[in-house]
Amino acid sequence: MFKIGIIAFGLLSCVEAFTPTPTTRYATINALRSSPDENVEEPEIPAAPVVQPINGWVPDSSLPCYGLPGAIMPTGFFDPVGFTRSGITLDDVKKYREAEVQHGRVAMLASVGYLAGEAVSGPFSINGPANDQLQQVPLPAFIILTLFIAGAELYRATVGWIEPSGGPGSKTLWTLRENYYPGDIGFDPLGLKPKDAKGFATRQTKELQNGRLAMLGWAGMCAQELVNHKSIFETFEFYQKVYSGVNPYESIIDSM
Repeated sequence: MFKIGIIAFGLLSCVEAFTPTPTTRYATINALRSSPDENVEEPEIPAAPVVQPINGWVPDSSLPCYGLPGAIMPTGFFDPVGFTRSGITLDDVKKYREAEVQHGRVAMLASVGYLAGEAVSGPFSINGPANDQLQQVPLPAFIILTLFIAGAELYRATVGWIEPSGGPGSKTLWTLRENYYPGDIGFDPLGLKPKDAKGFATRQTKELQNGRLAMLGWAGMCAQELVNHKSIFETFEFYQKVYSGVNPYESIIDSM
């Protein structure tokens, strides 16, 4: 009997030798549960590049026209044709604004030129409706005028546009510089450009509104002179007589 107890005790010791301890068992379970990616460092996400403001304007794709100034009450942002529809690129928006600003400036000069050129007889005895005055300019003066306009346009192109390189498929064709604000070519002889962002946005909105009005006004004057071949003041005097009940052709009838 004693021998049987010794043999049983020996077998029990052998079994315990191959039985894992609680610590070992828990370590094994934790090793199985742990993910192999826990010790892997996640790559750092680079921060978004900081966009430098241009005249206080920072392009924002969530805003109409990328946040460019020019919208006023009561219409607010007015784009019925959809030139600045959703999804348009920033470069296209800047090109549209560049065209609007430059055409507005030309129209403001043209509106003043129509009225001043018809009110006062210019050099080379140029007179009559403004639509008919350009062909009265002598050829040498016309060449000088053409070279002046070409020089101004070339200067604007070198300031605002990227130098084209490559063939027709090049991305540098018809592309404005990233740091170029549409219409700001650095020409400010009177120092009227505001230094702060709010002041610049206000001044830019005023220029845009006056330019838009001038484009409509110049188009009206040009169309009117194409129809009746009379100057602005002659047309004004004509309709002044009509609305006053006076026959505008009375002087012509009396002279016949």
